[in-house]
Amino acid sequence: MSRTLKVSISFLLCFTLIFLPATKLRADTFDTIPFVILSNYSETLNIGGELQLYAVTSSGKFPTFKSSNSKVASVNTYGYITAKSAGTATITAKINKAEASCKITVRKTIINIQSAKTSIEAGETLLLSSKTSNGSTVVWKSSLKSIATIDESGLVTGIKPGKTVITAASDKSTDTITITVKSPAISLNHTSISLYRGQTFQLAAKVSSGLPPAWKTNKKSVAVVDENGNITAIKHGTAIISATVSGVAKTCTITVKQPDITLDSYDVTLKKGETKKVTATVSSGNTPIWSSSNPNIAVIDSTGNITGVQKGKAYIYAAEDGVKIRCTIHVTE
Repeated sequence: MSRTLKVSISFLLCFTLIFLPATKLRADTFDTIPFVILSNYSETLNIGGELQLYAVTSSGKFPTFKSSNSKVASVNTYGYITAKSAGTATITAKINKAEASCKITVRKTIINIQSAKTSIEAGETLLLSSKTSNGSTVVWKSSLKSIATIDESGLVTGIKPGKTVITAASDKSTDTITITVKSPAISLNHTSISLYRGQTFQLAAKVSSGLPPAWKTNKKSVAVVDENGNITAIKHGTAIISATVSGVAKTCTITVKQPDITLDSYDVTLKKGETKKVTATVSSGNTPIWSSSNPNIAVIDSTGNITGVQKGKAYIYAAEDGVKIRCTIHVTE
């Protein structure tokens, strides 16, 4: 029993003993003086807060509890009060002609959003936190999800440059913060590269947000690139390699050069059945593909060895990535 309740009951007993004649004091005196004593007569709660209101009555029976504004604070049959929204309400306990009231004040929830910064880059994340006066959980919302999104934990993800308002809401109270999303800065270690067919090169991208770029080539037939920026030259021509992060791209022009081919001999005479070797020097370092214009006259293998088949004239070719050099072959008896 609370101290207030004890004091109230003691006062009531003293009043009865002093003002009622002793000859008329009976055991059922308290039954003839109806009263209701409450454990609380004024209380302040947060939204969602609860309070058990206790009552003592002259009859010893349970009073009827009622709220003047159940939208602010409700009360059940047993005096259990629940704060619902900001405002005031009076909880009344009544039995017969006796009643007592308790004033309930429900405070508005105060929300404060906390953030280390208010600007991020597209693709970057930022964790927001919130403090509420009643410890309630907030619901997060972004005014422009195309600019930045936010999940239930308060994690903001930048989508594209622009501004969005992030709102934290709880118990009809809100707090807001404006988040600015900026374009990330990207730079490549090269803006143009020349390669020969089959050669490789790794492009490096520096991104301010630290996110990995998406690599792409506009001509896979000329040059390809993997997810790490490794380029492979396929054949002569020009291709554009791009590194993109959150819609921002930087490019590098790849030129696949045709090689220079030279032969150690451009005119060879050999007898039928005889073999001679022709050596090709290719600037790219690649091995040329050899062929004969007339295998009935002369043939050549993959290493440049020519063999005369029968008397006549033929051409031997050394080819690499679109460049072809020939050597004239004369086969004699």
